Amino acid sequence: MRTLEIRRHSLRKATGGSQLAQAGVDLARKLGESMGPFAMVATSVVPRARETALAMGFAVDQEVVTLTSDEDVHAEAHASKWWLADRPFAALASVLAEGGAYYRYAHSMAALWRDLMTPLPEGENALFIGHSGDLEAALVACFPDADHSRWGQPFTCCEGAQLRFNDSYFCAVEFLRMP
Repeated sequence: MRTLEIRRHSLRKATGGSQLAQAGVDLARKLGESMGPFAMVATSVVPRARETALAMGFAVDQEVVTLTSDEDVHAEAHASKWWLADRPFAALASVLAEGGAYYRYAHSMAALWRDLMTPLPEGENALFIGHSGDLEAALVACFPDADHSRWGQPFTCCEGAQLRFNDSYFCAVEFLRMP
């Protein structure tokens, strides 16, 4: 069995921008001590994602463009405000079930994750560092029939999930929450 660990980037600077704050570097460094090993590490092209992987102690093998510029995706997300719902993953699943732009984006992210896993030998693991909203949407796309009402809140910094990959699909998920 192969696994993909997905994580949201660490804390960024309070002044905005794309770089991590020192507290974010410290958090990622501490978390990284208990992670891995990974045969492959991929991140978003946004600096805070790459900086998170490096602070965790992992070299980045691949950077991918994940953030969408599709206004319809942003409009669907903003109109739903799924992250504010009592059961945000269930609310997100409802938005994706409509089959619009956000659905297509979520499934493109899920396909990207499958593409990262497919060439890995049996027993190897991969790490992907991305962004809030993207990770949750792709996770719902990977597990459309799950009980999303039990998945809890959207990911905070450095939270994520571990997905088990069996040949061509993700078959199990375990959430990785910060204490």
